[in-house]
Amino acid sequence: MAGLVVLCAAYVLSQFFRAFLAVLTPDLNAQLGATSGDLAIASGIWFALFALMQFPVGASLDRFGPRRTASLMLGVFGAGGVALFAIAQSPIMIIVAMGLIGIGCAPVLMASLYIFARTFEPARFAFLTSLFIAIGNLGNIASAAPLSMAVELFSWRVVVGFFAVLTALVAALIFVIVRDPKVDETSGGESGLRGYLTLLAIPALWLIFPAMLVNYSAAAGIRGLWAGPMLTDIHSADASVIGWVTLAMAFAMAIGSLAYGPLDTLFNSRKWVAFTGMAIGTAAMGIIAVNPAMSIGLLTVLFVIIGLTGVGYGVLMAHAKASFPADMMGRGVTLLNFFSIGGAGLMQFLTGRLVTSYNSAGEPLTTYSALMWFYAGVFTLALAIYLFSRDAKPAGNN
Repeated sequence: MAGLVVLCAAYVLSQFFRAFLAVLTPDLNAQLGATSGDLAIASGIWFALFALMQFPVGASLDRFGPRRTASLMLGVFGAGGVALFAIAQSPIMIIVAMGLIGIGCAPVLMASLYIFARTFEPARFAFLTSLFIAIGNLGNIASAAPLSMAVELFSWRVVVGFFAVLTALVAALIFVIVRDPKVDETSGGESGLRGYLTLLAIPALWLIFPAMLVNYSAAAGIRGLWAGPMLTDIHSADASVIGWVTLAMAFAMAIGSLAYGPLDTLFNSRKWVAFTGMAIGTAAMGIIAVNPAMSIGLLTVLFVIIGLTGVGYGVLMAHAKASFPADMMGRGVTLLNFFSIGGAGLMQFLTGRLVTSYNSAGEPLTTYSALMWFYAGVFTLALAIYLFSRDAKPAGNN
């Protein structure tokens, strides 16, 4: 249990680092000349490298266990990347630092899910995952208004430097406290990339992958990147307003993670719980796309809805997990996480290009309407594919 507490602290940091750019945008722009396009690349690099690292992380979890995998990567790459960010002198240094942080954070959630899958009953997996993510969203919350206030008091370099030290400390605690679950050494799942190819050959997963690819992307993209520029360009909002709006969205994501947890058991369905949540979030995106000039209050409400519904990760993970072999649990959960985080990273790049191209016309309403239409369209396509998937009910009555 103590090991899971330390891993949860590491996941709080992971959530913090993936979202803190929105609040730091004004300072990074003023002091380093970092544009919204630069920060979109930096955020996208975080997600892209985080996603690509899922393959070696999965193999490492199955071979070396979560203790060594998570502690060494978080300590070397995570803490090192945060330290580089704190001393950055140019946008390119921010981009490199975010990439290193993404690599360092890559094994944290997967190490925890690996322990859940190996230690607890399968029916509890979605609840435990959702609860873990909900607690982790404290980092998302901390990277909103609390971060804004800390930066005003101490400067962004001092605050980021503090988090570099904290990240190194948490990594050390993981190495000391976490205990690897016992594994049946005779089970012998396929090694290396062949194990991933075996998983990719399972047809049922291909109907879930698109939903996994986009489910988190809008909540992560808006909360961590686009809320700041959108509020600034349309409403001339300052860092304080951005901090409070993103704080509301962060709380919504934490509450949404908790709410998703028991719903699959309550309704005895994973597919329809995930589908309904995504559909509601897609509708909210469409409303913003139609009228991006709405008041900050109404825009915040719709951001909150997107946050609440965009964290069905645990339910989708449990839905897909029912289809892969137990002896490839590490690679299974990391493959799914690759699609989730990789999708968020891909969407950061694509939306960054889209916003940059529209910004040349100098019409923010048109720019952010196009952004939200893009999100809504991609979600609609993913839902259409997911509709054909077979449910994996907690009670087993498939």
